[in-house]
Amino acid sequence: MSDIAPSAVEDILDAAFGADRFGRTAYRIRQGMDVVPALSFAAVEDGALVGTIQCWPVAHVDAVGAATPLVMVGPVAVRPDLQRTGHGRTLMTYMLEAAETEADSGLMMIGDPEYYGRFFGFTADATGAWDLPGPYEKRRLLARAVNGHGLPTGAGMIGPR
Repeated sequence: MSDIAPSAVEDILDAAFGADRFGRTAYRIRQGMDVVPALSFAAVEDGALVGTIQCWPVAHVDAVGAATPLVMVGPVAVRPDLQRTGHGRTLMTYMLEAAETEADSGLMMIGDPEYYGRFFGFTADATGAWDLPGPYEKRRLLARAVNGHGLPTGAGMIGPR
């Protein structure tokens, strides 16, 4: 994604999620972090950006301050006129393939458990005691172990690394 203009990515994100997206809990979790380049990708057609997936270094911090690194997946965004055409699924598949060799920790995300569970193996099994710095639906806090990295299962707050 390094050769994609940041403004093009922001335009896709605005179109997919709205300009008010910065108030969402997901943005608080990764505040101040840079994307993980090895796990962030772009979908380009005819020279134009049509979709993007970004991953972020975050951490689970328990009550005594011990931090367990995680990678936050998302946003996955596709230009609205091309949504439901497989671009998002392709980006997720590509990222997960890369994560099996490149991820430095387990993955977490806020997403639809029916979709991300069915197609990509994310579950809420490990996340029941996790907390986020803002509103969220517990059932949508998902995680997946990758590249030999397990997941924290105890109580803790998710935030930037």
